[in-house]
Amino acid sequence: MAKRYRKRGLDKTSRRMVAFLEQRGLEGATVLEIGGGVGEIQIELLERGAARTVNLELSPGYDEEAARLLREHGLERRAERRLQDIAVEPESVEPADVVVLHRVVCCYPDYERLLAAVAGHARRAIVFSYPPRNLLSRVWVAGANLVLKLMRREYRTFAHPPRAMLEVLERCGLRKTYAGRSLVWQVAGLERA
Repeated sequence: MAKRYRKRGLDKTSRRMVAFLEQRGLEGATVLEIGGGVGEIQIELLERGAARTVNLELSPGYDEEAARLLREHGLERRAERRLQDIAVEPESVEPADVVVLHRVVCCYPDYERLLAAVAGHARRAIVFSYPPRNLLSRVWVAGANLVLKLMRREYRTFAHPPRAMLEVLERCGLRKTYAGRSLVWQVAGLERA
């Protein structure tokens, strides 16, 4: 992921997410990213005016490369990375102006719990990406999960119902103000009502 980012920059979906937040104003904003991987979105948001970012991960596998990328961009003092599940320990995470979840909801079994926790931490906006829920995505998810099961892996992937995910966030006082889609990923941007 880091190699691709160094060579080509953000992928199309990430660019849409960053653009949504940049149009709403990033100057001095705090950012909470859930599952940011190597941190390419964090870097882009910091370079566009965000004051500080926190990335919550469930696995330490990205940390070394993420630290390297932050150093290369001179941003290590403005970014924090922690191993933590916000859905399990929401009280130990500070709220932020904006929250980002790129390719995360599809990796989490309880989307309602995750999105409710995230909504409680977004002062201004949330942007997240998710796969469409159609026949093709459900077949792909079922196939991927079968392979994971045969390999005796605990990890599973999900294609949660988009309308139900948005309803969780709307019940928490956010309203959808942006929608983008590509072949694989859909993006929703929501702001405080």
